Amino acid sequence: MKTYFSFFFFLISLVTCFAQEKFTVYFESNKFELNSKENTKLSDWISENKNNKIVAIHGFTDEDGTTGFNDTLAQKRVNCIFNTVKNQIKIREDFKTRSFGESFVQSKNKAENRRVVIYYILEKDLPREDEILGIKKEIVEEKPKPEIVYPEKLVFENPNGTKSEFKLDRAFMKKVGEAKSGEKLKIENLNFVINTFAVVNESRGKMYELLLVLQKNPNLKIEIHGHLCCMPVDRADLSTQRAKAIYNFLVHNEIQKERLAYKGFGSSQPIYPLPEKNEEERAANRRVEILIVEN
Repeated sequence: MKTYFSFFFFLISLVTCFAQEKFTVYFESNKFELNSKENTKLSDWISENKNNKIVAIHGFTDEDGTTGFNDTLAQKRVNCIFNTVKNQIKIREDFKTRSFGESFVQSKNKAENRRVVIYYILEKDLPREDEILGIKKEIVEEKPKPEIVYPEKLVFENPNGTKSEFKLDRAFMKKVGEAKSGEKLKIENLNFVINTFAVVNESRGKMYELLLVLQKNPNLKIEIHGHLCCMPVDRADLSTQRAKAIYNFLVHNEIQKERLAYKGFGSSQPIYPLPEKNEEERAANRRVEILIVEN
C-alpha cells in the first residue's frame, strides 16, 4: 500500500500552490536512511540554502507492503530528513504530522515514489512568508478601556483633629491611565526639600495622584526616574533617592513591587544643557518622570 507522511504547517494545497521551491531526495526500497549519493545531494542542498526556510517536509513510499508498514516507513523517512536539517536551516515551528494515505498520485516508476520532498521559501521571499502560506493574521479588535473618573481632591483627617486637603490634577491622572508602553511623562510640581529626598507638603498631592492611577489601573507598570539640575556629578545619588522616595510611598500604600521600579540619572539627561541659564531651565532639569512599562 502506498503511503505519504508529512511534516506540514497548513493544508497541502496551500503549500503546493504557493511555495514554488522544492527539493527531493530518494530512498532505496524499504530503507529510511539515504544512500551515499542522496546523502551528498542533501548535504550540498543544505550548504546552498542556509538562509532559506523550510515550511514542510513530505514523505512518501511506494505501494508495496502493508499500510501499517508503509506508514511507519514514511514517517521514519521524514524523521531522517528532519533530524539532518533541523539545526542547519530554519524551519517553521508550528509543523505537525499528517498521513494522506492514498491521496497522492503515484508514479509508474516505483523508485520515484520512495522519496521525501522538502518545500522551502527563499530568503528574499521570507518577508512574504505568511502570504505565501496563505496565512491571514487574526485582527484582534482592541476594546477601549472603560473611562475612569478620578476625584478632584482628597481630604485626610490628621491625628490632632485638623484636616489636610489635596487638590488633584484629573487631566494628569487620565493621561497616565491612558498612556501606552514606552511613553514618558513628567510629574509637574513635584518638589523636594532642598538637597534632600523629602517631598514638600505642597507636593504630596502629586504622589496621591500617582497612587490613585495605579490603584484604578491594575495592569499599569511604571518606572520612576529621578533627574537633577545644576550639578554635573550626583555624588550623593540624590536623584535615585528621590525616585526611591516615590517608590517607597507607593509600596507603603500596597502597590505591588512587581509593578514598580526606580532609577536615578543625576544630570546626565538634562532638558537644557548645563550650566543652566536661569531658574526656569534649572526647574525643567530638576524633575521626576515616569516611564510607562506596561499598560
